This record gives sequence, C-alpha cells and structure tokens, in this order.
Amino acid sequence: MVKVAIIGTGSISSAHIFGYLQFPERCEIVALCDIVPEKCEKIKEKFGLKNAVIFDSHEALIANSDFDHASICTPPFCHAEIAINCLNAGRHVLVEKPMAASLQECDAMIAAAKASGKNLSAVAQNRFRTPVWNLKRVLDSGMIGKIVHVQVDSHWWRGHCYYDLWWRGTWEMEGGGCTLNHAVHHIDMLGWMMGEPQEVCAMLTNVSHDNAEVEDLSVAVLRYNGGALAQVTSSVVNHGEEQQIIFNGEKARIAAPWRTVSSRSQPNGHPVPDPEFVAEVDKYYNTLPEVVCEGHPGQIDDVLTAIEKNGSPLVTGADGRLTLELITAIYKAGTEGKTVKVPISPDDPFYTVEGIQANAPRYYEKTASVQDLSGEITFGSTYKY
Repeated sequence: MVKVAIIGTGSISSAHIFGYLQFPERCEIVALCDIVPEKCEKIKEKFGLKNAVIFDSHEALIANSDFDHASICTPPFCHAEIAINCLNAGRHVLVEKPMAASLQECDAMIAAAKASGKNLSAVAQNRFRTPVWNLKRVLDSGMIGKIVHVQVDSHWWRGHCYYDLWWRGTWEMEGGGCTLNHAVHHIDMLGWMMGEPQEVCAMLTNVSHDNAEVEDLSVAVLRYNGGALAQVTSSVVNHGEEQQIIFNGEKARIAAPWRTVSSRSQPNGHPVPDPEFVAEVDKYYNTLPEVVCEGHPGQIDDVLTAIEKNGSPLVTGADGRLTLELITAIYKAGTEGKTVKVPISPDDPFYTVEGIQANAPRYYEKTASVQDLSGEITFGSTYKY
C-alpha cells in the first residue's frame, strides 16, 4: 500500500486525488498540506479523506508524516524546493506541470532523484489518452514516412479575472504565461513524439489580459534535424479551446483528434486523394488497444506501478526537463527577437530563474491579488471527436 501526501490543495489537486481514489487497494492518501489549512479541510470533506492528516508546511509534513510518495500541486515557483526536499527525505514525487520554473531547477530536481534513488515524474496526463497514445504508435511505426511538418494548436480561453489569482500573471510566481502553463501539455506531446529541435524562433504578446505581466499568446517555429518544421501556437485567447496536433509525413497526414488524409501526385504534380492508403493507416490505428485509465488516473496508475515494481515511470524528470527546455527556448527567442539554438546552455541567462526574471518582457502590471477563484476548471481537449 503506497502512502500518498498531497502538497497544495488548490483546484488541480482534485484531479490528483480523484486519480489516487481509483486505486483504493494500492494506495491511501494519508496527508494533505497547504499554507492555507482551511483549503485542506474543504478537500478532506469533499473527498471523504477521513484518515488524512493536515499540515500547513511541507517541512512539517516531511518531518511528521510517514508517507511514501508526494503529489506536488502548488504554484510553479515552489515546485523545485518542495520536490527536492521530498526526494532528499526518501520520498517519490509526482510534480504538476510545469516541472519547475527554470532548467537549473529541473537539473537540481533530477540530481536529487538520482542521489535518493526515488522516482521523479512530471505530470503529462495527455500522454495517457487513447488518441494521443495511439497517434505516437502510428508515428513510431513509420507508416507515414519522414515527418516534414507539425502543427500544434494549444488553444485555450481564459477570462480577464483568471489572472487575479494571487500567484498568476507574474514571472516571479507563475514563471510565465500561456506558453508555460497551458501549452505545456502540447509541447510535451511534441517533445515526446519529435524529440529535441535544433533551433527555435518565436513571437510573444499580451492582447487580452492587462492585469498580467506575462504573455497570453505566442507563436513559435521549431526546426529539426533533417529540415522538418513545427509551428506551435500557445494561447488563452481562443474561444472554443479547439486543440490539435497534426503530423504531416511524406505519405499522409495524421492527427489527434484522429484524422488521416493522404494524397498522391498526378503527372502535373497536383494532388488527388489516396483512399487506399488512408484505409491502410486507419486499419492499423483501429487495431491499437485503448488506454485503460485516461488522464491523471492513467499517469497515477503508471507512477504507482513504478513504485510497486521498483521501476521507472513513463514520464520522467528528463521528460519534464525537455518540455521546459522547449518552452525556455520559445521565451528566449521571443524576448530577444532572434533564432535560438537548442539545447540551452547552463551559462545562458535563461537557464536560471533569476536570468528569466531579469530578461522576460512585462506587458502589464499585475493589478489584483485574490486568494481564491470560484468555478470549475477546464482540462482541455480529450482529442476525441
């Protein structure tokens, strides 16, 4: 039985708690921690966590609770400190996205995991969705040939008051805008499926949220070895939140949500449909099994299995770091107005939190700070039509 502590009991913690509660024979939530203990009380009552002990600091939790594994659901600026302290104390860690506020922090977290021998996993719950999982299987099969172009539409919509929450909308506490905290899901998929690019160019702006320092829209282009390009739109200004990731290969176009398109050339070079090849790709896709547990429960299942079997989770600290490296490259390119080489070196100003904060653009001054916001949260696309 894995004993679990939830650190940070804001909105996203409910997704983690729901996930752990799907496996009552394998784990138990024994502790809740938040700097506002009243939030823990509400969560404890909401989910019926009768045996969970409440703590008002992660230091007190580590010192006084016998837990095996922590889910870190706090704002990004304190992910690294809490994760490192838990790992150093011999606890496994699942940390919400983004993994940390800088590559330097990521490297320190990975080093702590290695030294402790405990698992460090970064949340990337959309990998655990059938359309995304099986899209990667088709890519890995090589059926559609060399990838030549990728289109990533990380389209979200957030009202003006979204950035009134006390920690949002500043480089110091949120660590960035929509590129870091929303498109992180899609940028993780891109890194998982395409690996590291060679260079990045980008533009950043804030067009709808004059109560935030950070961007609410960015557009980036990534170039890969072999010449393929990926275009990534990160946004919280798109009504409808239509999200997709599209891969154009030499032989066909595939996407999540799933759709296959294939063309063959006429003698004059113009296209005609190739329904036979579409049918071949679709047939293979339809033979692939569905993911048993999707979203956060799917990732939590994987994390628990890794703990039980002394193995590694599917999404490691290195995976979380690659995602942050792509995001950091977008920020650097958009801030400096020039093409940026990847990887980002440790002597680059954007490698550290201090360097990012010293160089990042501030579009507006944060004008409000409220402790909590009411209403449900949205998790984006299920990648199913």
